[in-house]
Amino acid sequence: MPEKTEMSRSQIKVGLYAAVVVFLTYIMIFGFRKSFTVATFDGLEVAGYSYKTILVISQMLGYLLAKFYGIKYISELKRTGRGAVILLLTGIAWASWLFFAVVPMPYNIVFLFINGFPLGMLWGVVFSYVEGRRSTDFIGATLAVSFIFASGFVKSVGAWLMVQFGVSEFWMPFCTGAVFVPPLVLFVYLMEKIPPPNAQDVQLRAERTAMTPQDRKNFVKEFYAGIVACVVIYAFATIFRDIRDNFGAEMWKELGYFNQPALFTQTETPITLIILVLIGSMVLIKNNHRALQTAHVFILLGFVLAGGSTLLFLSDSLEPAWWMMLVGLGLYMVYIPFNAVFFDRLISSFKYTGNVGFLIYLADSFGYVGSVGVLFSKEILKVQLNWVTFFSNSVIGLSAIGVLLTIFSMLYFRRKYQQFEARPVQAAVV
Repeated sequence: MPEKTEMSRSQIKVGLYAAVVVFLTYIMIFGFRKSFTVATFDGLEVAGYSYKTILVISQMLGYLLAKFYGIKYISELKRTGRGAVILLLTGIAWASWLFFAVVPMPYNIVFLFINGFPLGMLWGVVFSYVEGRRSTDFIGATLAVSFIFASGFVKSVGAWLMVQFGVSEFWMPFCTGAVFVPPLVLFVYLMEKIPPPNAQDVQLRAERTAMTPQDRKNFVKEFYAGIVACVVIYAFATIFRDIRDNFGAEMWKELGYFNQPALFTQTETPITLIILVLIGSMVLIKNNHRALQTAHVFILLGFVLAGGSTLLFLSDSLEPAWWMMLVGLGLYMVYIPFNAVFFDRLISSFKYTGNVGFLIYLADSFGYVGSVGVLFSKEILKVQLNWVTFFSNSVIGLSAIGVLLTIFSMLYFRRKYQQFEARPVQAAVV
């Protein structure tokens, strides 16, 4: 009998349910992370350094260490007790905002680090609920775009609290978290109800299990050159996504837009919908290798869009608001596939037993090294940046290098797959 690959109605319902629940869960989690970036902390310095930049660096250092620790922790994560882990880690992050508000500066800076470390673990925990399924492309895309929408939505909530209720910049992150606590508890409960992958999912997408240190070493050894290329691509995308995300308020201000809380949501919502359609549509591609190659195409087009829109903006051929949206779309076309489908399809293509969390955290760790490095260089070298100028000029160079690396990665994994496909035939001949 031919292999049954079509999803039943019940399986489609499970996929849709999982997509909605993980999307909403991660939006709630984001409410404890990024709201502070809407505050500019104008005029505040510590030892001659920008207070806000130090806050961003402190949180990112927490994230950075979480990503390196997560290479082991997330790859070895068991499939029980995950809901409690999410609530515990988020609770620590929320408590850190309370201490940030009550402890005077500069001593409150350390609580951004404490906030970042537990939150840095949560992506891998949430993704473990949905990987290794035939519907993972769509669910993963929905989960991945959640932080695009959440980034704008959470900032809008934070700005709304400051503008409408006069909440100070220091209390705003804690108050924003309070808004998201009740729905977070509800959605974590609902996420626990997602059924595990069934037998057909395992057959088509490979079994997802905890990985030992030797498993991780073998995987990296097998795909070393391709992994290096992907990590560099992802690091570039992470650096400029974080600059746009963390200093978006400053960039909008430099572009002439003031006191418009809804602006963040208005620009990020179209990006969310476009990315969701692009990446989610990959669920229609049953062949795992073909889907992996398609992900490369999306990444390639993302670099072209980011670089092309920036060239138009610098030549005064594109309005600032359109540029902010298009360059964001391009960067997320690079960034999102790695968090949604790229690594899942890579494991599926080569039938490796393991999990996506290992590869995401491996790439994330180096991505955050780059982000922290850029911010440290700015502060240590006392570079007075116009964020729009720095961002736009850097994106052009990023796009050129990114195109070359993506082409290399595409050809590398195509050749690897051809070798993989040939192995059974060679064995049979011998």
